[in-house]
Amino acid sequence: MTVTAVLAASLLEAFLILPNHMAKALGHAGERHWYDWPSRQVNRGFGWIRDRIVRPVTRAALAARYAVLAGVVALLAFEAGLFLKGDIPWRFFNSPEQGAVSGNFSMLSGARRDDTLAYAYALQEATEKVARDYEAKYGTYPLRHVLAEVGGSSGRFFGSNDSRDPDLMGGISIELIDADLRPWSSFQFLADLQEAAPPHPLLEELSFRGARFGPASDALSVELTGASADVLKSAAEALKARLARFPEVSALEDSLPYDKEELVLDLTPQGQALGFRTEDVGRELRSRLSGIEAATFPVGARSAAIRVEMPPEDIQADFLQHTLLRAPGGSYAPLSEIVSVSVRGGFSSIRREDGQAVVQVTGDLADDDPARAAAILQEVQTRILPTLAEEYELSYKLSGLSEDEDRFLSEALIGLVAALAGIYAVLAWIFASWWRPVVVMAVIPFGLVGALHGHWVWDVPLSMFSIVGMIGMAGIIVNDAIVLVVAVDETARNRALIPSIVEAVAGRLRAVFLTTATTIAGLAPLL
Repeated sequence: MTVTAVLAASLLEAFLILPNHMAKALGHAGERHWYDWPSRQVNRGFGWIRDRIVRPVTRAALAARYAVLAGVVALLAFEAGLFLKGDIPWRFFNSPEQGAVSGNFSMLSGARRDDTLAYAYALQEATEKVARDYEAKYGTYPLRHVLAEVGGSSGRFFGSNDSRDPDLMGGISIELIDADLRPWSSFQFLADLQEAAPPHPLLEELSFRGARFGPASDALSVELTGASADVLKSAAEALKARLARFPEVSALEDSLPYDKEELVLDLTPQGQALGFRTEDVGRELRSRLSGIEAATFPVGARSAAIRVEMPPEDIQADFLQHTLLRAPGGSYAPLSEIVSVSVRGGFSSIRREDGQAVVQVTGDLADDDPARAAAILQEVQTRILPTLAEEYELSYKLSGLSEDEDRFLSEALIGLVAALAGIYAVLAWIFASWWRPVVVMAVIPFGLVGALHGHWVWDVPLSMFSIVGMIGMAGIIVNDAIVLVVAVDETARNRALIPSIVEAVAGRLRAVFLTTATTIAGLAPLL
């Protein structure tokens, strides 16, 4: 919508306002004023460059046109080779350096608030120790402030706190000095802090994460499906353990946190012989422990319910051993003879898709070294995940930024095809020809020479913004090519082809330069 409004405004300016300005300016073109002196000097210098440099270079290029074409093709192949070889890395989204790091942790069920508080103090001491080591190594104290808390999470929402006891949760917020004042990245500090974090016997999960702008999706995100919740939890823990071997990986979490312990009932052979079923036993125990709704009756505009519950003195620790249940045949039997009771850790919530349990393992990946990040992702996709799927007999799917990247590249390809089709249609209409647009559009790939070379020289990885910029670059190249081709057509009516090309290049040099320079200047703030 914004782009459409800007284009509409530019069309109004070009057809309604610009002609009036040009008429007034050209009406006084022959007059000389003292304030025109800078313009005259620029025109004189521009004319010297055009006549002394551009014309001779154009003649030489036309004289050796096959060698020039071969050289440009070789240069394009060289730049493409840099990308394919990995010298120009690819990073879907390269987040700018930030100065904040946060850590969140959760304790196992059975821990107390004092345990959570003690670990928060331990994390704070570990942070200060890492800061002292950095000060000794780099000469500058790296911290602005450190804040530890109990009862919530710091920074990004912690995945395990939706149904967890606040007394079992804690976090730490760390603000670093500005990036211009330190020779190290926040990811490096985070990796050292992650290594220095102390262990705790009641610690369930510890997650460090650096602040970043950009997509909300995680750099590492894997969905595990096709097995029971217990197997998926074991697989998630195994995956996190294997990913934790990489110091560049942090903020490892899964979507299946442990909750309070559960009592699991299994029918004994005697219970099966008496005709009991597990679901019937569970339903009966729920009614006795929670009560049943016997009746409802209206009270004015509202309704009230009558519940029947067992007295509290009958629900003691030995309830499961002494309570009696009625069998389908009419006899009564003690619950302890009907079922066996085992205790296991439960889960706070189990996410399901298409009837199957799903566990999502997420993590962050340091992007200060794009080549290393790409190597880690490659190992995860080709070695770690296939091995994990074979060991636990489950299936997996990459999500997060990987899914966003696939979606973006597919949409960018569609956008590129649509842009090229639109450019061809416009050129075919302008030139009234089917093959001349192909000649003009043939110069588009050579624009990659400058784009790839710039990324290589400045050591900047290709990203989604690079793709968008390259698609826009195609429009600039075609625009300049249209100007030159039209000029050649006009000049070639009275001259031979080679002199016409030289004159067209010299005559349209200012227009091509201004068009390109103003477009780049307009896009410069996006850098």
